[in-house]
Amino acid sequence: MAATTGPAVRPVTDLAAKRARDARRRRWTVNVLRVLFAVVWLGSWELTTRLGWVDKFFFSQPSEIVLRLWVWITEGTALGPLWEQVLVTMEETVLGFILGSVLGILVGVALGRIRLLSDVLSPYIKAANSIPRVVLGALFAISLGLDLRSKVATAAILVFFVVFFNAFQGVREVDRNLVANARILGADNRRLTTEILIPSALSWILASLHTSFGLALVGAVVGELFGATAGVGELIYSAEHLFDAAGVFAGMLLLAAIALIAEYLITALENRLIRWRPPVATETRI
Repeated sequence: MAATTGPAVRPVTDLAAKRARDARRRRWTVNVLRVLFAVVWLGSWELTTRLGWVDKFFFSQPSEIVLRLWVWITEGTALGPLWEQVLVTMEETVLGFILGSVLGILVGVALGRIRLLSDVLSPYIKAANSIPRVVLGALFAISLGLDLRSKVATAAILVFFVVFFNAFQGVREVDRNLVANARILGADNRRLTTEILIPSALSWILASLHTSFGLALVGAVVGELFGATAGVGELIYSAEHLFDAAGVFAGMLLLAAIALIAEYLITALENRLIRWRPPVATETRI
């Protein structure tokens, strides 16, 4: 038995080792190309502004943006320490993200489960979704004031529709045979929802979170642009009124860094919650 098993196991082991080497080689290639792209992009930006081909009054230059960030970190901003501005925007973003996600999941699952309710509310949801979010941000600023509530509401409304539509579609896409078998085995509505529908729709819901956190960040910044005393959005607003392009780009860079960190955390959460999902083929990853 051992003599016949050894040769059969060796090709499988060799194939796994080859796939691991290919995966490491691809990661190395991707990282090198990413760094190369950043060097070429930032280098050409710096060079064209120094040569006067691009007016740095309007577009600044990478060296000035880095210098402005360093000044903000070491000396603070006109609004106070930089970490306080980031903390204010993060508080608004996270609260709006949580509120919008929870409401989106609850309403999406409910309407996905109850067809009559979805048929009745469908035109109203579509009408609400067609309203520009900036208009809603202005409405929240008027009705809720210029404090934390209006920023959280603006962030939450941007998140809600993305999560809602994904949760709704995820519940509708659940295999009907799986639902029927659960019914035959005696599952009631509560167990059917919590043990069949929501786990099956989890991939759809988690996929929406990647986009929705960025939208929550946008909502918080838009709310700050309507009126605030602190926050990264207020930093950008103040820099804009001073024609400080470096300050505007520095604020944008801060927002991008926050979004990338959040994307990493959401991806880690997704990988932990959906371990059963088959891995994506290497060739199709983006």
